[in-house]
Amino acid sequence: MKIESTPLEGCFIVKPNVFKDKRGFFYETFNQKTFKQVTGLSVNFVQDNQSVSSYGVLRGLHFQKGEMAQAKLVRVAQGKVLDVAVDLRKNSPTYGKHFSIVLDDSNNYQLFVPRGFAHGFAVLSKKVIFCYKCDNYYNKASEGGIIYNDATLNIDWHLPQEDIIVSEKDKQLPAFINRV
Repeated sequence: MKIESTPLEGCFIVKPNVFKDKRGFFYETFNQKTFKQVTGLSVNFVQDNQSVSSYGVLRGLHFQKGEMAQAKLVRVAQGKVLDVAVDLRKNSPTYGKHFSIVLDDSNNYQLFVPRGFAHGFAVLSKKVIFCYKCDNYYNKASEGGIIYNDATLNIDWHLPQEDIIVSEKDKQLPAFINRV
């Protein structure tokens, strides 16, 4: 497994070693020992989630607040997404900046999104199976978000606006400058 830094401190790209033969392929999706050696972070994942979405679906930008904040390791089991992390740590030099990467079932890359970040993804393939490990349990009372098309963040989701499908709940999320 190769782990690379992103421009956002604490946010990492995880590139697995993929072993292929005539039967198919195999790769290790996470190794705590290797992750800690490279990043210095000890993460204890306690919840795994999976979603299935179709082309144009945009989920995000979501986060958990306070002591229920979550770090996530996200990946695509099938399909292709544009994955986005936004630094919400007010004392960070990259506060309000975002990082995006294409995750798909060909590159098998993963993105580690630390606590204190908002996260979202847009589906670029016909269908996607999206998987994420979390280091804290989901808590409805602690959820927060930022509207996907926030003018301050100015995220290019790699989709035509008319193709974007957003939940009614996500359409009501506040702008970055108004977030709680």
